[in-house]
Amino acid sequence: VADPADPATWTPSAWRDVVPQQPDGVLSDLALVDGPDGGLQVLAVHAVDATDRLSLWAADGSGRLAEVTDLRPGSVSGVSAPPEGGTTAWVGFTDYSTPPSVLRWDATAPGALTSWEQAPVAGAVPDVQVLETHATSADGTPVHLFVLSATGTPDTPRPTVLYGYGGFNVSLTPAYSAQALAWVAAGGVWVVANLRGGSEHGEEWHRAGMRERKQNVFDDFTAAAEHLVAGGWTTPARLAVMGGSNGGLLVGAMTTQHPDLVAAVVCSAPLLDMVRYELFGLGRTWNDEYGTAADPVELGWLLGYSPYHRVVEGTAYPAVLFTTFESDTRVDPLHARKLAAALQHATTAEAPIVLRRELSVGHGARAVSRTVGLAADQLAFLAAHTGLSPAGT
Repeated sequence: VADPADPATWTPSAWRDVVPQQPDGVLSDLALVDGPDGGLQVLAVHAVDATDRLSLWAADGSGRLAEVTDLRPGSVSGVSAPPEGGTTAWVGFTDYSTPPSVLRWDATAPGALTSWEQAPVAGAVPDVQVLETHATSADGTPVHLFVLSATGTPDTPRPTVLYGYGGFNVSLTPAYSAQALAWVAAGGVWVVANLRGGSEHGEEWHRAGMRERKQNVFDDFTAAAEHLVAGGWTTPARLAVMGGSNGGLLVGAMTTQHPDLVAAVVCSAPLLDMVRYELFGLGRTWNDEYGTAADPVELGWLLGYSPYHRVVEGTAYPAVLFTTFESDTRVDPLHARKLAAALQHATTAEAPIVLRRELSVGHGARAVSRTVGLAADQLAFLAAHTGLSPAGT
């Protein structure tokens, strides 16, 4: 904190912490507000185990004043105060059953939030229970999971989708997903894994899943799958994995490293040939994350897990749906085409390995109609190969 009117406070040696580093949380946003007595206060957002928390701090550095206790486990997309000042702030919020919303906070009731606006959705939001649990990775690292189901308990093994990303400092925090809710409404279980490589626990968590440590991400995902089976949520015959882009690499690695652990895979816009990824699309910009094949040592890292190079002829591979986008300038569709062909040649199973090719669309945003069509095809494929039916059997 520096005083704009006092040049003596402008040097770093005169600064003081207002919101100190938290041992269990990552500071992601803040807003300056007026307290009821006129003193300046700081409304801060901390991510703790992939769930955002709101707290109020004194701007003079004297410490925490209050917790916002009304906030459900979810994600805060930002906090902002009106430019004219005052005791109020706006809080962007979502969770697995709440569409993107704006909540109102007021310093006169610092623990409370009131609903102000909410994005419209088609139809009623189904009931969903969210359980937080932890798997244990190969090296003993705990891996946080959000488990979405209608019951909140593993009453019987059900068709389950395990979703992950694990890279580029991306955090998978709770967010409204019509795709996940549709799966749960049909009787399935949807699981989101907070893997190393993301930002859920800060930069060290990210670095623990990149370059020579990339296998940690795949081990975390494997541990999550095994945890769900051991906990009675599902079985290998009813378990599917799903991911896109760097998450496509993740599920590609699961397919080639543990083909007997899952029944179905949706692998979307994936990176899969990690020896040649730098030669296509934006691949050359990612060697800080993965390493470069031009360096013999780093080539060894890449060959160690590259899904295209881990295919073994005579192996029974699960059902796989690759989805590609012909105008994708970020990840070239050739990755999916190559692994699809390699798996089709190598597999001894009857499970289909197919490629869904979409024209005139790229890696990211698309028309709502195309988003719905893609999601419907993906869920139908997973349902067919995990035994999900509208009755939930």
